[in-house]
Amino acid sequence: MIIAGAAMTNGSATAHLIIENTVPILRKKDILREEDAHSPARRIYYTVQLMYLDQENLTAYHATYWSLAREFIKAAPSSLNLIDRISEQILGGRYYRALKQARRLILYEKTLMERNQEN
Repeated sequence: MIIAGAAMTNGSATAHLIIENTVPILRKKDILREEDAHSPARRIYYTVQLMYLDQENLTAYHATYWSLAREFIKAAPSSLNLIDRISEQILGGRYYRALKQARRLILYEKTLMERNQEN
């Protein structure tokens, strides 16, 4: 789990956490490590994850995202609708929602790769 940039691991005992202010929180299932961002869609997801967790460096992450998004659309024009949904959330500052959309892009990429392997 990541809470406001702090990586946390659940110990053997039950823990109750109460977060009393607004901070970015990601559970293990939503966290993508940099070394696991080995495909174009995963690199987009990772970049959006950084936007969500490290808003002090948004300008750099936005530049990276727009570059990756253009490359992805160029390689897979059929992904335009998915990229548009991610971009809409980013432009609205809703980075967690953008992550959800980016997860769909990863699944779509997987489908495209499987189709390519069949042909």
